[in-house]
Amino acid sequence: MTDPLHKVLTADRPLTLAGVPGGFLPWLAADLARAAFAAGKGGRAVVIVADEAAMRALAETAPNFAPEIEVLTLPGWDCLPYDRASPALRVMAERLATLNALQASRDKPQLLVATATAASQRMMTSFRVRQLTRKIAKGERIEREALIAQLHALGYQRSDTVAEAGEYAVRGSLVDLFPAGEEQALRLDFFGDEIDSLRRFDPADQRSTEQAQGFTLMPASEALLDEQTITRFRSRYREKFGANATQDPLYQALSEGRRMSGMEHWLPLLEERLDTLFDHLAPNDLMLRDASADKALDARREAVDDYYQNRVRAIQSEPGSYRPLEPDLLYLSRAQWAGLALDRPIHLASPFPEPESDRTIDFGVEQARDFAPERAQQSNVYEAVTGHVAALRKAGRKVVLASYTKGARERLSGLLADHGLNSLRLADSWQDALGSTTAPALLVLPLEHGFTTLEIAVLTEQDMLGDRLVRRRKTRKATAAFLDQLATLSPGDLVVHADHGIGRYEGLTQIPVSKVPHDCVALEYARGNRLYVPVENIELLSRYGSESEGVALDGLGGEAWQRRKSRMKERIREIAGELIRTAALRATRAGVVAQPDASYPQFVDRFPYEETEDQERAIADVLGDLEAGKPMDRLVCGDVGFGKTEVALRAAFVMAMTGRQVALICPTTLLARQHFTNFVERLHGFPIQVGRLSRLVPAAEAKATREGLEKGTVDIVIGT
Repeated sequence: MTDPLHKVLTADRPLTLAGVPGGFLPWLAADLARAAFAAGKGGRAVVIVADEAAMRALAETAPNFAPEIEVLTLPGWDCLPYDRASPALRVMAERLATLNALQASRDKPQLLVATATAASQRMMTSFRVRQLTRKIAKGERIEREALIAQLHALGYQRSDTVAEAGEYAVRGSLVDLFPAGEEQALRLDFFGDEIDSLRRFDPADQRSTEQAQGFTLMPASEALLDEQTITRFRSRYREKFGANATQDPLYQALSEGRRMSGMEHWLPLLEERLDTLFDHLAPNDLMLRDASADKALDARREAVDDYYQNRVRAIQSEPGSYRPLEPDLLYLSRAQWAGLALDRPIHLASPFPEPESDRTIDFGVEQARDFAPERAQQSNVYEAVTGHVAALRKAGRKVVLASYTKGARERLSGLLADHGLNSLRLADSWQDALGSTTAPALLVLPLEHGFTTLEIAVLTEQDMLGDRLVRRRKTRKATAAFLDQLATLSPGDLVVHADHGIGRYEGLTQIPVSKVPHDCVALEYARGNRLYVPVENIELLSRYGSESEGVALDGLGGEAWQRRKSRMKERIREIAGELIRTAALRATRAGVVAQPDASYPQFVDRFPYEETEDQERAIADVLGDLEAGKPMDRLVCGDVGFGKTEVALRAAFVMAMTGRQVALICPTTLLARQHFTNFVERLHGFPIQVGRLSRLVPAAEAKATREGLEKGTVDIVIGT
């Protein structure tokens, strides 16, 4: 164990870990997790970061530096304080799975990454999590109806098909379930009261993947509705807000055992007591917070106070509308946070260097060089990188160049090799990269910014090439198009939101914002949730283009829509790959050189209409393709009656005069006969055999036409 890490582990008061830039934090966190575990009693490292994006980045990157560590994530609620909306099922399932994992015994280092929002909020106690967690195994006897009632009490939501964590579906003897903490959903097949079969399945296609022997059933929501919880809530709600509060919709819904959107914001009335993150940690756990986490904590406290005061003012003018709880019941105040921090040191990771002292440890790590000046001056960045790498190696440092993907790594390797950096080594892991002593290593490492120590220098794609360019979307045309469609929509029609998926259009409505009416599009989603889209963001909406009968609505805050978009993007990539392979194959093949002969002008004169400029340009391009001696693949676009056929028939004539076969493909028999008659009339008097052309090829022979193209028996296909 290095001396700085030993000082951190043995410190009994908060330290400032200076010289820790953002790119170095994952490496430090991984080393602290290993050191805390090796120090005895199996301690873990806990890192508090600003937001969920930082949490995901750290959790994804840290295992690259220490593959043996286990990483847990604790996100905060993804809804505003005192909101009428509940946190997403995915978020609550992830939080509860992490709280359960914190209590389990472990045999390897563990790193917990939590957001500032999660660390400053009260949560279920460890005892409550254990009490509500049970093991279910194949062959176990359990009454199916009792299991369904338990799922409802644990916060699982019933749906037609299971798409995300926290949902279940019942179909006869089958119970589909997506438990919190599981990577895949489970399908329980009952024979009477016995679980006869237990299989995992992919929610994307609902197909079983493998057999399972058992699983752990945990709550899907932090707000539960069992008999004791409902009784406790009723008593505390009346005690808190008075007897008149029994007419509140929240009180009535929960009293009847019905879940209500936003009920989690009254969690202190549902649970006997709540704990903090500190209560879920062991005494020997090491805590560290990022420098940006302090600002996030302050912003969170201000937001909580602001939303609470707004609710208080609203209830004074509209009694009974929303009865908020005091912030201290659910969120940690500044004084409460400071009091809890007295029991254990929470060290601060700062990117800035500071002099060494008894309260400061300077790791001496600097941010990697940024090549922004070269980019601003439009200089050759790759030459500058090559020179900088040479200077680092001359100074005795190992150099690691980090890319986001393997494809990006290969492109970067080729570009740097073109500018003189030839001795590059492709590394498969961080340990492999450190072992490269003779050449700079290229590594797939998802870091935004690199760092430089006395021995190692890490440069990332972003350091070298800058932020990824994001093209602004032109939304004016899309907005205008949807506004035109909006006039034809009726309540009940389906629309698609770019971020939330399929919803049901309910019409235009006005919502008061700061006492000023604001026009919004009202959409209904699964489970009765509603979304109000301001008219200035209407470009996010589009009309559902398929049959709407039997289409299930998406759930707000769920992953089903994002999963479908991801599958579609993957399918588009596959299609693009097929097109690229086909284009590459065509490029390697030689085509027939076909040029207009002396009879071509006579054929052209038989067309009754004068060609437009666009037609002449398209004709010239097509004839140029035929003369190039390469397989032609050209799409001619135009509205009905604007002369696409004239372009196609010229190409067909040129090919036919060379003795080649022409296939004309049409969507209908009537159109095929029309085009064929048109073509034959203009071929009168020319020495062309039209017997084979006169046969209409049925759709069943389309495959044969394609094979004919591949074998060379069909030379040109014209599709309309």
